[in-house]
Amino acid sequence: MVGLAARTSGRRPDAARGDRGGRCQLPPLRRDVPSVTSSLQADPQRVGEVLYKTLRDRIISGELRPGARLSVPALAEEFHVSRSPVRDAVIRLVQENLVAETMNRGAEVARISRAELVSLYEAREVLEGAVARLATEKYQASLRRSLLALLAEHRTVAEQGDFSRHIELDAAFHREIRQAAQSPVLARMLDGVQGRVLVAMRSTSLTGGMIQAVHDHQAIFEAIGSGDAEAAEEAARLHIRRLRELLRAAD
Repeated sequence: MVGLAARTSGRRPDAARGDRGGRCQLPPLRRDVPSVTSSLQADPQRVGEVLYKTLRDRIISGELRPGARLSVPALAEEFHVSRSPVRDAVIRLVQENLVAETMNRGAEVARISRAELVSLYEAREVLEGAVARLATEKYQASLRRSLLALLAEHRTVAEQGDFSRHIELDAAFHREIRQAAQSPVLARMLDGVQGRVLVAMRSTSLTGGMIQAVHDHQAIFEAIGSGDAEAAEEAARLHIRRLRELLRAAD
């Protein structure tokens, strides 16, 4: 999830096929309920989608922790909407395995075991390798600028030991590469896997590996910048493999 020295030698020149702009924007950790409610009132047809994205963001950000209940009546009251779109949003989250339905407690944020997290990383290794290869083959200079900005902040955060911010920056780094790969199918698959990984990592006691993650991200960055698709894929896979082994060693 990141590397310590941002060397620039051996990379492609900045001739690009378009600029997606600077670094990606990270979602805030808290949600502005009044603004969400205003959005719902302004466009009632988007109620279900807005509710789904809002609840999903709360889960991914850690605002709603594993085991937290999702009460349909309470959420309907909070957002000033009927229960039907809330129920639909919760069902979508259940389908993504971010929420689980239990006999006694109803819907709650899913609890992800260490064994399941290892399995998610096994799938993620293959997928991250594939998108790193594609991002290299479809290289744009804007990707280099975005990754450089993320690497710079991530290096500082890792040295400070800020694990929560580390998780966010790691996800942002991989999200940039995923978008640059321009593969909607792979992106959807990774979104599903990564969402559950983020939920699990925010509740784990495992806080090591931040400096190594920075080094790994640096290696991925350099491989993509040099145009070596095979090296980019292998660097991405090695990065995820290291994380998986870290989890296994903690058992």
